[in-house]
Amino acid sequence: MEPLAGDPQEAEGVLNPASARGPDGDLYLFPRMVARGNFSRIGRARVIFDKDRRPSGVERLGVVLEPDEAWEQNAVTAGVEDPRITFINTLEAYVMAYAAYGPLGPRIGLAISRDLVSWKRLGPVSFGYQPSMRTDLNLYSNKDAMFFPEPVPGPDGEPAFAMLHRPVWNPSWPLPAGVTDERHSIWVSFVAADSVAADVRALTRLDQHRQVAQPQESWEATKIGAGTPPIRVPEGWLIIYHGVTKGEAQAGERVPVRYVAGAMVLDPQDVSRVLSRSQSPLLEPETKEEREGIVDSVVFPTAIDVREDGAADVYYGMADFRIGAARLRRIAQ
Repeated sequence: MEPLAGDPQEAEGVLNPASARGPDGDLYLFPRMVARGNFSRIGRARVIFDKDRRPSGVERLGVVLEPDEAWEQNAVTAGVEDPRITFINTLEAYVMAYAAYGPLGPRIGLAISRDLVSWKRLGPVSFGYQPSMRTDLNLYSNKDAMFFPEPVPGPDGEPAFAMLHRPVWNPSWPLPAGVTDERHSIWVSFVAADSVAADVRALTRLDQHRQVAQPQESWEATKIGAGTPPIRVPEGWLIIYHGVTKGEAQAGERVPVRYVAGAMVLDPQDVSRVLSRSQSPLLEPETKEEREGIVDSVVFPTAIDVREDGAADVYYGMADFRIGAARLRRIAQ
């Protein structure tokens, strides 16, 4: 998918989509659509497949979310951005987590749908105070949020819904207690499954925060963030995540960055524990569309669709301007 010529809603790109299979069995993408001035909406499009069942294009179906709320707007622009969607069987609903570009910077917003057409906001996410951290997570910007599709064991041993996310520490503030590395990393927070069963709005109130993973390899030396919502594989919970490195800026130019993608498997009994992760990238910016765009040299995975043969299609942002797809297959050991 690439911007539609002449459409002002897509003037600065279509990128970083969520995906979900609808009640009709079709696959839908929910791209971030960027108008002039970095004004972002979330759209909806049906994926078109060729005769070999490869994704080959989209049918546009309009906009599902606009930045209408005050907490999605700021003094310069507004945005609902980079959605991830998880279908949660026990709720019989799709849950969308997205970045709300509000007056205090990016914050996580949630919306819910039964049919992928009509979406109802649950509101902004709030993080319960955790004395051991000696700070309030609500003070920090946060992005790259997504839910597991079913309850998992919480840190207290009780069934809980878990949300991956990526807080951004303020460099002028002390780091939270126990955090020794200021680089952006992947965290998880929880909400009791019983609370959500009683009132789905409880999904917006999370606690029991844990760090999951920090930058480790040279290709993710600047920061990492979760990408695709977790899928269950025999080894545990699989996510495709992004790793970032920065280069040296030339005079009058912005600092160059390079985004690549790797894989991580989390322990099904403790989703804050990494069982394995990529030592080298699975996907790197190689094509012209991945190397040249609004931000050059970016592959940014945000959606995954498991296929009948056990492979999966990963949908990703290309240089912050287009959407690409890559086939992920299991390699026999």
